[in-house]
Amino acid sequence: QVQLVESGGGLVQPGGSLRLSCAASGRVYSVKAMGWYRQAPGKERELVATITSAGDRINYANTVKGRFTISRIDAKNTVYLQMDSLEPEDTAVYYCNGDIISYGLGYVDQYWGQGTQVTVSS
Repeated sequence: QVQLVESGGGLVQPGGSLRLSCAASGRVYSVKAMGWYRQAPGKERELVATITSAGDRINYANTVKGRFTISRIDAKNTVYLQMDSLEPEDTAVYYCNGDIISYGLGYVDQYWGQGTQVTVSS
């Protein structure tokens, strides 16, 4: 069994920063692409940023380009989201996503974390 566990959410004032972390644990054999998504109240879940296993391709939503930075440390099976210049519109539950091969399986499966709340408010 594989788990993705997020941390780092919280309450921050507009213009502030937060850093989210997501670690894959359990029967992890290989972690492929990882990403962050978010869902605000009354809205659909949307992509925030993704990063390939080699870190050579990164994709950001237009709404966060220039403010958010996604990165990963493969040795720790961990992906990060550095969020700067936060705006009230960034308030949402942030979910980690990973394409992972677990021990005993010969294919990539998709996993989601439980979500972490980010609230931007004065």
